[in-house]
Amino acid sequence: MVQTPSSFNVVIVAQRGRLTYEALLFVASLRHSSPGFAGRVVVAEPQPGPLWPKDPRISDTAARDMLEQLGAEIIPFESQHFGAAYPYGNKIEMLKNLPENEPFVFFDTDTLITGDLCDVPFDFDHPGASLRCEGTWPKPELYGPGYSGLWRSLYDKFGLDFESSLDLSQPDDYWKRYLYFNAGYFFYNCPRKFGTLFEKYALGIRDDPPQALCAQEMNPWLDQIALPLVIHALGGGRDALPDGLLDETISCHYRVFPLLYARESDAVIDLLEAVCAPNKIKKVLKSYEPIKRMVYQGRGAKVRALFDRDHLPRREAAIRNRIKSAGFWMR
Repeated sequence: MVQTPSSFNVVIVAQRGRLTYEALLFVASLRHSSPGFAGRVVVAEPQPGPLWPKDPRISDTAARDMLEQLGAEIIPFESQHFGAAYPYGNKIEMLKNLPENEPFVFFDTDTLITGDLCDVPFDFDHPGASLRCEGTWPKPELYGPGYSGLWRSLYDKFGLDFESSLDLSQPDDYWKRYLYFNAGYFFYNCPRKFGTLFEKYALGIRDDPPQALCAQEMNPWLDQIALPLVIHALGGGRDALPDGLLDETISCHYRVFPLLYARESDAVIDLLEAVCAPNKIKKVLKSYEPIKRMVYQGRGAKVRALFDRDHLPRREAAIRNRIKSAGFWMR
């Protein structure tokens, strides 16, 4: 088994609004679940500029202070290509501001750390990303290329070997046959090298897509379209970590709080509420309405009562619709 380095960096992106409070909850859960973690905890923060109509920086000074009290380093970065038009691009652009040649794991802020990160057998020379995803992209047209043609056009555009990326245990033209990730986490041995490719591929797809993709929607999927190409180019793949270790055992990418209460385990709910309990954390998190309502005022328990965790609807849309019908949806 690959041994995890004694020190690596954990990175998230935060800005004003929702991501501020998710970031605080993320860092608090990391400190709670991985008390021995010795690496840097970096909060990358976009700075004002022409691509942001409003100042994107963290505006809640109490939240900023609490992040720093928990040992997080807030590192600024400039938005040169994406900004408010595509905020998912933050996770691409911030990478070049991180320490070169220092292994890193990036997480979306809407994630809880539920176990000890030091127990994860990262092989930072072989990058990976989250496999907790559905076949959200591409959407083959009736008379257009299928999955194979669409994905092959991207590998060909960037000079990558398409055939070696395939999972041949899956049927031809079924989405799982093709390398695809959720960008909720990813890791590698150097953020700048990873970021250079990520930016190159994302901009190439956005600004000059292959002809085969002319009918495909790129927003909001651009980061998840480029990510498999980056990981494949750097020698990684879908088997970079044991199945389910992150996203199920050591972390939980909950996405939104109603979904968290609807579908996650009792252990995750207990962890969430324990992390939110200390008064110094509570005073800040109550500023964010979904946490205030769901966690502190008990609406999450009402959402939870709508579902049998052993027989959840298979599609996330069905879960969302039931919560919305009951009047409990919020983000």
